[in-house]
Amino acid sequence: MQDKEEERSLVSVENRLTKEGFTYDFQVTDGRLHTLDPNLTKSYAPEDVTIVDFYRFEGESNPDDMSILYAIEANDGVKGTISAAYGTYADGDTDDFLKKVEDLGKNLDKKMK
Repeated sequence: MQDKEEERSLVSVENRLTKEGFTYDFQVTDGRLHTLDPNLTKSYAPEDVTIVDFYRFEGESNPDDMSILYAIEANDGVKGTISAAYGTYADGDTDDFLKKVEDLGKNLDKKMK
């Protein structure tokens, strides 16, 4: 059995997600999510993707140094990850995009009830 710290390390979570098929790295540019793989150049609008899961990480030396790793699946089956920093180091474009995706997911949940 893994201990809690090891289980929650960024590297171990990324390795597990890769094994589960989340093999692409994403980046947000100009309001769209882009794959960073030169062999698969795709981009997605917020309504084209779903946040499957997310993991929060705190910096070892500074609790304000936090980030979240998102596992994302696009409507065409492409799966990958993107990380977003908290607070001072946050990237506004990435935060805005992920907020839109989260809001769309909440709306879908409401429609299904």
